[in-house]
Amino acid sequence: MGAPSPLGARHQKVARLRRLLARRSTRHDERAFVIEGATLVTEALDAGLALEALYVASGPGPLPPVAARMAAAGRRVHTLAPGVLERISGTVTPQPVLAIAAACDVPLEAVAEAELVLVCAEVRDPGNAGNIARSAEAAGAGAIVFCTGSVDPFNPKTVRSSAGALFHVPIVSGGNPVEVLERMEEWGYRRLGTVAHGGDAYDEIDYAPRTAVVLGNEAHGLSSVLDRHLDQRVTIPMAGRAESLNVSTAAALLCFEALRQRRRAPATP
Repeated sequence: MGAPSPLGARHQKVARLRRLLARRSTRHDERAFVIEGATLVTEALDAGLALEALYVASGPGPLPPVAARMAAAGRRVHTLAPGVLERISGTVTPQPVLAIAAACDVPLEAVAEAELVLVCAEVRDPGNAGNIARSAEAAGAGAIVFCTGSVDPFNPKTVRSSAGALFHVPIVSGGNPVEVLERMEEWGYRRLGTVAHGGDAYDEIDYAPRTAVVLGNEAHGLSSVLDRHLDQRVTIPMAGRAESLNVSTAAALLCFEALRQRRRAPATP
């Protein structure tokens, strides 16, 4: 028997790929999401993610090495007919390799012992969410919580922007922000709310205690509903004319300030 025919745009597997890429509801219902690009798929394999199948665009030359790795692991490798990838991808220059992965988020209780947690309360932009994940993982944060009202952490743009960080830092998806912060209070976290003005300077705060950094909406900041669920407010002082920093930039500064302090802390005997 010859090799299977490439999958056309109307094939049911391609239709599913399209839905997973485009619809949060499908990703939620199927507990699955799409990873784009051979580098990210390889990163996911290295991180131990459960990958269901690989889809490779038709083209000259051999299949990418990640295809052989998937096949060796007993996973299906499908070829897409010419032009199919361009029809289903949301990017101008789509990656020639896609994989379907099982959702890798964890329940809130699974991160109860983390030292530093980022809580996203209505962070809506997928690129910002991916960059937050990238900074959090690089700085050694223990978890990121994407509360209800925030972007789906498995949105394709978030996955791409995270550069694989989503595969290495525990992710909690969902949860009312008030209820999340109440649980974190029960677990002994100090809850820092990020605000553009009027908070304590971010580099004058002691990050040694278990800390939850709460990040608000890109346009409106933190909702006033959260006021009584915050223990302290933190601000990044600025000398220029900007009203505020991008939320992912603010997250990076706080994460790496926490890392700086913890690196300088004396070792426990």
